[in-house]
Amino acid sequence: MLSFPNAKINIGLYITNKRNDGYHDIESVFYPIINYYDCLEIIETQGNGNIDFTSVGIEIPGTNDGNLCVKAYYAINAISPLPAVKMLLKKNIAIGAGLGGGSADAAFAIQLINKKFELKLSLAKQLKIAATLGSDCSFFIHNTPCFASGRGEVLQKFSFNLKGKKIVLVNPAIHINTQDAYSGIIPKQPKYALAESILKPIAEWQYLIKNDFEDSVFLKEPAIEKIKNELYKKGALYASMSGSGSTVYGIFDNVPDFYFPENYFVGSFDL
Repeated sequence: MLSFPNAKINIGLYITNKRNDGYHDIESVFYPIINYYDCLEIIETQGNGNIDFTSVGIEIPGTNDGNLCVKAYYAINAISPLPAVKMLLKKNIAIGAGLGGGSADAAFAIQLINKKFELKLSLAKQLKIAATLGSDCSFFIHNTPCFASGRGEVLQKFSFNLKGKKIVLVNPAIHINTQDAYSGIIPKQPKYALAESILKPIAEWQYLIKNDFEDSVFLKEPAIEKIKNELYKKGALYASMSGSGSTVYGIFDNVPDFYFPENYFVGSFDL
C-alpha cells in the first residue's frame, strides 16, 4: 500500500514565548504543498511487531531507529499490536529545509498503517500519536491549511487557499541547526495579528507577515536572504523563508525564468 507524504510551508512564523518545558510557543499558518512529495510503501511480512525500514533517494542522516516512520510504527504497535512490515521510503523532499518532510512521513505512516490494518484509530488518537513524534506532525494528519499555535501541535483549520497561484521553492543546500536558530530569537508578540494579516491581499503580506527566524539566519547566511530578494525582483507576490530554513519560497501569479547555482534545489508547483 502506497501513500505520498507532501511538504508544507510556513506563512508567517512568530516565536511568542519560551516555555518551561524547553520548547517555544509559536504562531504560524501551515500550508500544504501537495505536489511536492515523498513516496511511502508498506508491505506486510511474516511475524509480529517488527519493521524492516529502507530509504532511497535523498540520504537521511542518522539510524533507522531514529527515523520518525519507524517511531510511528512502534508507537502504534504499543497500543495495537501489529504484523511485521517492510516499509520503503523514497525521499524527495529536501531534508532539514523547513518543509516538514520528516513530519509528513511520520503522519502518513500513521494513516497508512491505520488504513492497511483496519485499526479504526480515531482522528483524535492519530493526532495524539503524531504529537508525540514531532511538533508539526499533527498538521499532516489534517493536511489542510491550519493556524498553528502552542508548539505547533495546536491546530485550527480555516477556510483559506492559494488556488491558482504558483510557488517556487529554492533550497541552497545550507543546513540550519534548529536549536541554533532558536538561540537567536527573543520571543515577542507579533506587531500585526497573523490571523488577520493572512486574510489581506497577498501583495500586502510582505509588510504585515514575518518569519522571526529570518533576522538571525540571514545574518549568519546572507545567501539565504539573497534568494528572498531575488524572488521579489522576479515578481513574487510574497516571499519568505519557511520554518527555520533554509528553503525560501515565493508565491507568484506566473513563474518567471530563474538562474540559481547548480547545487541549489529549485522547484515550482501549482498551489
